[in-house]
Amino acid sequence: MAEPHFERHVFICVNRREPGNPKGSCAEKGSEAVRDEFKRLLHERGIKGRIRANAAGCLDQCSRGVSVVVYPEQVWYGRVAVGDVSEIVERHIFGGVPVERLRMK
Repeated sequence: MAEPHFERHVFICVNRREPGNPKGSCAEKGSEAVRDEFKRLLHERGIKGRIRANAAGCLDQCSRGVSVVVYPEQVWYGRVAVGDVSEIVERHIFGGVPVERLRMK
């Protein structure tokens, strides 16, 4: 069986900590909805096998969550909301240009 190869791989942190944890978590900031929107938009584009969006455990960027990282470029996004996903998909995933206003600095 051939090893899977994706043009881009999007990881969305869906880590959930106990309520009141001082670090917070991406899940409490809406990451599951962000993940679902990535999956929905990519599915609509019919790119199965080329680009993949996956739920990820903790990406160790809790204070900047919802955290998303796109490989192979290793572009990190922070404070991503559902309304930002279409811009990331269009400009970065398909256009190759990262969305600077959302990049972690």
